[in-house]
Amino acid sequence: MSTSLLPIALPVRPWFHDHRFNGRTILPAVESMCLLSRAAAERFPALDPKIMTNAGFTRFVEIAADAVVLEVVVKLTAEDPGVVRASLLSRSRLKAMTRVVSHCDLTFTAAPSPPATVARLPDPPSAITALEIPAERIYRELVPFGPAYHTLRGRLRLTADLAWGRVRAPDLPRTDGGQGPLGNPFPLDGAMHAACVHGQRLVDFIPFPVGFAARTIARPTEDGETYDVRVRLRSRADNELVYDLVILDGGGRLRETVTALRMRDVSGGRIRPPAWIKAC
Repeated sequence: MSTSLLPIALPVRPWFHDHRFNGRTILPAVESMCLLSRAAAERFPALDPKIMTNAGFTRFVEIAADAVVLEVVVKLTAEDPGVVRASLLSRSRLKAMTRVVSHCDLTFTAAPSPPATVARLPDPPSAITALEIPAERIYRELVPFGPAYHTLRGRLRLTADLAWGRVRAPDLPRTDGGQGPLGNPFPLDGAMHAACVHGQRLVDFIPFPVGFAARTIARPTEDGETYDVRVRLRSRADNELVYDLVILDGGGRLRETVTALRMRDVSGGRIRPPAWIKAC
């Protein structure tokens, strides 16, 4: 087993400030995964980072209003051939000592090539049998992010245990050589918005992603494209919802899946869904 610590100055993109929670700008979990995948692929060229397991998002990475870069550390531990545990860390100085905080942890796992197809999914319900919520209302009242993260498009359709929607992968300028091995991060972010909206009908808190069992990318999502997302509720408890997510391209081909996405309250009970969503 070998461990590497890689200091990284992550440029703060202007659109990051549209990703806010409880009045604070926070780095999206999808961006944390992109950063870890790039670092792992550079350190271990034979590694394919498109299969991830045992992910945990333990603490927000907060971004100051005037920040130009985020000074973070990526910890990479080669546990077995083809298996790398990756962590996103930050350091803060407290008087005479330095505190190291872990924000995101996951494992890149060697496995057979991801499947290109998925078992047939049920067709989207009709507008008569499902609750429909326009994306504009979602981002105004349920997922109050800024315009750059208005990823859901059209109307999100919801039933008791499923959600169907469409997401757009914006083509935003980058200076880091491209979108990286995972593809455009916005479709997955938008799929998690759909799960958040579905969950607000079921619990008295805003469900926020805190980890997942596995993420498999069959083909990376691309800038400027539109995708279909399918969200299925796996289990429900008083303090946690668990979902499976699927992202498909316009031809119905599988792009990626997330298995057992865990969503919990991260506001300490201070932020609750509006009454109207629970009454629907």
